[in-house]
Amino acid sequence: MNPLNMYRETSIKTAGQGKLIVLLYDEAIKHLDKAIAILDSEARQYDKANNAIIKAQDIITELSASLDFEKGKDIASNLFSLYVYFNRQLTAANLDKDSKPLAPVRNMMYELRSAWKQIENTKEVPSAKGNVGVDIAG
Repeated sequence: MNPLNMYRETSIKTAGQGKLIVLLYDEAIKHLDKAIAILDSEARQYDKANNAIIKAQDIITELSASLDFEKGKDIASNLFSLYVYFNRQLTAANLDKDSKPLAPVRNMMYELRSAWKQIENTKEVPSAKGNVGVDIAG
């Protein structure tokens, strides 16, 4: 394993819940940006776009699974609804090989990421439980 991957893995394993959620958002946004760029390019490499969209969906699924509805109440319910919407949009984009449904999801995920970053900087995340299990290091 190269030193950069070792560093990433260590920083993920030692991160708190808030930091993990921010990292997941960062990774999902990265994959959405990649999918948008591929679908908007002349080459339109559908297999690579498919892979990027599926990785973003995996991360959204992990974010959904980390919600604690008892502690998070309305916030958790609202986030879950957003995550369901995100997955529907990503599925539509993947089936139609169209980047248009991805842009609003990417923008909303960036806004959510910014909000979680602020929460992380002030206190522990109230609506997540356990460690988030998606490997975003590679």
